[in-house]
Amino acid sequence: MLKHYPVLCIVVVGLLISCNSNKLKITKRTHKTVEAKRSTVIVDCNYSYEEAIQGSIAPHDITAQLQLINVQYYSTDGKIHQGQLLTNKEIVQKLELIFDFMLRKKFPIAHAIPIVKYNWNDDLSMQDNNTYSFCYRNVSYSKHARGMAIDINPYFNPLRWKEGYTFRQNKPIGAKSDSTVAGTFFPLNPVVLEFMRLGFKWGHYFPKKYDDHHFEI
Repeated sequence: MLKHYPVLCIVVVGLLISCNSNKLKITKRTHKTVEAKRSTVIVDCNYSYEEAIQGSIAPHDITAQLQLINVQYYSTDGKIHQGQLLTNKEIVQKLELIFDFMLRKKFPIAHAIPIVKYNWNDDLSMQDNNTYSFCYRNVSYSKHARGMAIDINPYFNPLRWKEGYTFRQNKPIGAKSDSTVAGTFFPLNPVVLEFMRLGFKWGHYFPKKYDDHHFEI
């Protein structure tokens, strides 16, 4: 029996080397797969915080409340994109949760780029179907002035004035509400329900207008 021990040892060592080698190959393949997935994400913007607030007329006590975050989303081209939101620190976690939810549901977001790209003009941002949070204006009537609101796909979900206020212009100009289009909101839409679960109010229920792209806290 002793004569067979060296042969046995060689076989066992060979098996161990083979197993470790296979594990190494699997690890390398997994690493390459992860890197490949990362490389397929299309980056829509990559501002620094300083770049994202450049040109804003907001006072320091407002800008001190803000945080710039990266968000990933399934876009209208069927690919994963990465954009950014300049928003209030108080709602960062909630927005990260809702963007994770929308990504899992493949709810399309056209793009999410800080409004500095549009020279702080929310009309231009809406016309481009851009999703954004902070834009300084009169704090007494707008939650965007403190980054406590977010507009999502405004061209797909236009602001429409209700009866008695139809003399006012709907925004963005030329946009129409069509709930059959992917990326639109309507009552009982899963994304709307998730926003409300997280404590947001939906602009659809505002007294004077259907502000379907708007969610605020």
